[in-house]
Amino acid sequence: MNEQITVGYEPPEVEEYVDLRLKAGLSGKDMEASRRGLSNSLFAVTLRLDGELIGMGRVIGDGGCMFHVVDIAVSPAYQGKGLGKKVMSEITAYLDRNATKGAYVSLMADVPADRLYQQFGFEYGAPSSVGMYKKYP
Repeated sequence: MNEQITVGYEPPEVEEYVDLRLKAGLSGKDMEASRRGLSNSLFAVTLRLDGELIGMGRVIGDGGCMFHVVDIAVSPAYQGKGLGKKVMSEITAYLDRNATKGAYVSLMADVPADRLYQQFGFEYGAPSSVGMYKKYP
């Protein structure tokens, strides 16, 4: 199957982004907010099978001091086939090329996805720091 999968480096279209997030069990996103957010990506990677978006990930941030890994998603029909690792490998390669010494790279990991991120050198920040968020209604 991997021979048919194409890797791209442009953000997906808004509609397919919103759809893949929902399929993969991530939270829903507003179309206009998604349009703005996708256009401000520092880096995006997409996995497609016959043109259909089946996996993706992005890096957002200021491009110098702060990088945040987001939107790691694989369509349920393709989970467990190493595609999440492929997305993270592409993101890691981007970060290796672009993150400067002392840059802070963060992500919010849902369990059990934290095991994937640990394979790429991410560690828990606690007890010295904890992840926090504020979600707008």
